[in-house]
Amino acid sequence: MIVGFWIAATGLALVLFLTIHLGGVGMALVNPTGFERYATSLHQQAWLPWLEVALLAAGLGHPLLSLHRARANRQARGPAAGPLRSRRQGPSETLAALAAQLTPWSGSLLLLFLALHLAQLRWQRPADGAELAGVLAVLQAPWWLALYAVAGAAAGLHLLHGAESAVRRLGWLEPANAAVLRLVGRGLALLLGAGFALLPFALVLRSAGPLLAGG
Repeated sequence: MIVGFWIAATGLALVLFLTIHLGGVGMALVNPTGFERYATSLHQQAWLPWLEVALLAAGLGHPLLSLHRARANRQARGPAAGPLRSRRQGPSETLAALAAQLTPWSGSLLLLFLALHLAQLRWQRPADGAELAGVLAVLQAPWWLALYAVAGAAAGLHLLHGAESAVRRLGWLEPANAAVLRLVGRGLALLLGAGFALLPFALVLRSAGPLLAGG
């Protein structure tokens, strides 16, 4: 019970961070100057290191606790038990079931991406006023652009299963509100997944616009 609570709590904390992060980075599309001011101000805050420590704890604790819970569930069900299957029908349910089966893989990809992303743009952070230029320098390489897009899609797929799982672990999912909570969770998964998958391409195309116009 306690493990399930912390799996849900750390997962929702990471979702909150991703939502804020997407909004902050998305600012670069409509207001690059404002984005640079935002990034500079953020990295000057005294509380930022503490927030990063908390996010690191959540980012590492969530998969470790999930792995522990999955192993315990597998032992309880026995070696002959097959994967759990949803009895709900429909295209969205099929996709949700696929997301549940791919959770270990999408989570592993996200952990790998996080390490690479931090190494590129946090541990060697660009100078103040050059944050967007640093992001674009990374995205100019086609393989990095593809990885950022795939990681965004993986985040959406992971959340497609994780959102409902979190509210169920917290005891919030009831027959009266199940349909609404599933709709909200899947809508958020679509928003974050599509946002992070498409934003790298949008940034690259925006930066290429002046060059194309000049050419």
